[in-house]
Amino acid sequence: QVQLVESGGGLVQAGGSLRLSCAASGRTFSSYAMGWFRQAPGKEREFVVAISGSGRSTYYGASVKGRFTISRDNAKNTVYLQMNSLKPEDTAVYYCAARTVSGVGVNEYPYWGQGTQVTVSS
Repeated sequence: QVQLVESGGGLVQAGGSLRLSCAASGRTFSSYAMGWFRQAPGKEREFVVAISGSGRSTYYGASVKGRFTISRDNAKNTVYLQMNSLKPEDTAVYYCAARTVSGVGVNEYPYWGQGTQVTVSS
């Protein structure tokens, strides 16, 4: 069982930056690939980015590639999402998730955090 807690959301102007954090419980954090997803009002949940358990592999969704950066610190059981050049269309609730394999992927995430709101004003 993995428990995930996101933090770092907030209100930012277009062009600004935010860094989200996701703290995970458990002693085997490095064995879990981690992902960030987002859901805007009235829209389906969207894959944002994923990182392998070791941190050596990442995979970005097309809408954020070049603007967002995922990283992880396995010693701190934490994954980060640095978001730069934010746009109003990035406004959503952002969720971190864990999958029970170390390889990067876009689905099969059984563990989810509660989400953190990111609002980008124009």
